Amino acid sequence: MAEPVYHIPALLSECIEALDIRKGGTYVDATFGGGGHSRAIMQELDAQGHLYGFDQDLDALSNALPDERFTFVRSNFRFLTNFLRYYGVESVDGIIADLGVSFHHFDEASRGFSFRADAPLDMRMNQRAPVTAEQVINTYSDHDLARVLRLWGDLRKPGPIVGAILRARASAPITTTGRLLEVLKGVINPRREKAELAQVFQALRIEVNAEMQALEEFLQATARVLRPGGRLVVLTYHSLEDRMVKNFMRAGNIDGTLEKDFFGHVSTPWRIITRQPITPSPEEVERNPRSRSAKLRVAEKLPDANP
Repeated sequence: MAEPVYHIPALLSECIEALDIRKGGTYVDATFGGGGHSRAIMQELDAQGHLYGFDQDLDALSNALPDERFTFVRSNFRFLTNFLRYYGVESVDGIIADLGVSFHHFDEASRGFSFRADAPLDMRMNQRAPVTAEQVINTYSDHDLARVLRLWGDLRKPGPIVGAILRARASAPITTTGRLLEVLKGVINPRREKAELAQVFQALRIEVNAEMQALEEFLQATARVLRPGGRLVVLTYHSLEDRMVKNFMRAGNIDGTLEKDFFGHVSTPWRIITRQPITPSPEEVERNPRSRSAKLRVAEKLPDANP
C-alpha cells in the first residue's frame, strides 16, 4: 500500500516564480507542512542562502529537511517576528504562506478535522493548544456558537444548528465527529449536506485555531521583516482569508482602508504583483482536486515603506 501523501502544494511552480528567489537570500516558508514549497525553494538557493520553515504541528517536524541551510521552527506563523529575531534575522527576501489545510489533517482521522470518519472532536493544529472543538461545541453559549457558524462558516441562518447542539449536549456531551453528525442530521439541508457540513467543520476549525487572528498578526509581521523589494506570496482557499490578504496587499491593513498623506497620495507599503489572483489550471485541478479553490496573491515591499 502506498504511503499517504502529507500534502500536495497547489500552484507550486507559480509560487516559486512569484518569490523571485535570490540564490543567496533568506526566505520563510510560513506554513511548512509536508515541505513541498520548501524543497522547491531550497533547489534555488546556493550555499549562502537560508530557509526558515514555520509549522505549529509536531507532525510536520518529521518532514524537516536535513540541510544546514534549513531551520525548522515549531511555531505558529503569527510569531514570525519573534522567532526571526531569536535567530538573529533582521530581514528576509521573501515569505510564502499556503493557508490550506494539509491533506494529512483531513486524512488522519484521529485529528477530527473531517466529517468523513468518526473521531474525537479535536481539530487543533497545535496539539499543545488548550481549546478543542469539543470544548467549543459543549461550552459555548448559543450566541457564541451562532457567531462562530455565521462568521467563520458563512452560515446565514445558524439558529437550527445551534438549537440542535444545545438540546443534544443537555443530555450528554458531544465528544466525537460521528455524534455531531447525528445531531446535525435533522437540521442540515439534505440537498446541500456535504457543503453545509463542510461549513460547520470549517467554522469550528477556524475558531479552535484562532486562524483569522493569527493571519492578521502574520500579515502585519511580514511588513516588518521583509526587506524592500522582498516578495510576499500567499495561497488562500476561502473568501474570509482571501479578503483579508487582498485588503492587506492593497492598503497595508486588513480593512482595506486606503490612507492618504497630506498631498492626497495613497500610502501603502506594497506594490501588487497579481492584480487578479492566479488560480490552478483545469489540468492541475484534475490532478489535484483539492487545489480547486486555491487563489495565489503576490505583493512586493516598496523601497520607502514604513512597517
